[in-house]
Amino acid sequence: MPEAVIVSVARSPIGRALKGSLAGMRPDDLLAQMVRAALDQVPELDPREIDDMMIGCVQPGGEADFTIARVVAVLLGMDHLPGTTVNRACASSLQTTRMAAHAIWSREGEAFVSGGVECVSRYPAHYLTGDAVVPHPEFVAAGRREAARVAAGEPWSDPREAGLMPDVYLAMGQTAENVAQARGISRAEQDEFGVRSQNLAEAAIASGFWPADITPVTLP
Repeated sequence: MPEAVIVSVARSPIGRALKGSLAGMRPDDLLAQMVRAALDQVPELDPREIDDMMIGCVQPGGEADFTIARVVAVLLGMDHLPGTTVNRACASSLQTTRMAAHAIWSREGEAFVSGGVECVSRYPAHYLTGDAVVPHPEFVAAGRREAARVAAGEPWSDPREAGLMPDVYLAMGQTAENVAQARGISRAEQDEFGVRSQNLAEAAIASGFWPADITPVTLP
């Protein structure tokens, strides 16, 4: 079985949605810069030897629509390169790396670009308000039931245990509340985790880790 290895990595800085210097950056332009930076690290690789570009994107609409992987390939002058866009929610970009590894192991190809992009600041307004979601009729009652439970302050329980459909369109914030309750995770434990994470980030800044890990972005 061929061995799959990562030979080049590039990632951009991140910022808060709708704020900061990256808020005006299109997702396809941002992704194109990162792919270019990753490929520049391996100049001996002929771009025509790349078999596919696999990109994860949770909201592949608006500026990220029309298979953004293929759009970026053309932007970079690699018209020969096909592209696929993958949505596995928060694990979308991780999924593309798995797919590339699987393709190499099964000898479907030898060189792949895998990655992910998300620019919440650039979402169309209806995405930000939730108006873009058109729930399947099977889940409408589940959404109403969940909203009523939250409004009443009742504890969460798995509706499937009662033979009911779950609310698959549940917002991430409420999902976090439900998981914390179901797993018995206290607010104090969450705060301790947050403080530790912040301390580790500050230590990484002090050690010079981030400048070596983050690829600068040229703003439009």
